[in-house]
Amino acid sequence: MSCPFCEPQVSGQVLVEKDEHCMFIDLQHEILAESGIIVPRVHRETPFELTESEVASTFRLLRAVKVRLDSRLAPDGYNVGWNCGSCAGQQVSHAHLHVIPRFSDEPLAGKGIRYWLKQAANRRPEALTNRSTGGAASPARRLA
Repeated sequence: MSCPFCEPQVSGQVLVEKDEHCMFIDLQHEILAESGIIVPRVHRETPFELTESEVASTFRLLRAVKVRLDSRLAPDGYNVGWNCGSCAGQQVSHAHLHVIPRFSDEPLAGKGIRYWLKQAANRRPEALTNRSTGGAASPARRLA
């Protein structure tokens, strides 16, 4: 099985920064200017499998990427996050931390990572909710 993030050069994307454990790839996205991903060099499916060195390296590189993006773009904020598993939106089974500069003039400014997840359309069916909690209401529902 071929993994696009295990290759040193990812087609249509630009390797911007790297260290011994991780690399930052600019995704060359049409709308999300200079957004990218921090990827461990060794294949790890999710961040839960990263070594302590890889975790530390990821966050050192995140700081370096922020300095770079701040100087180039001066964004008003950032979304930073992982998708773990296909249900959560992970499309490539190689851990990668999304780094997305955000701007106050965007049509969706102020809408964070959880915005879409909190919509009523994302509510789980009642039968599934009760089954997954052993028939009891979930802690969040008990508080409501």
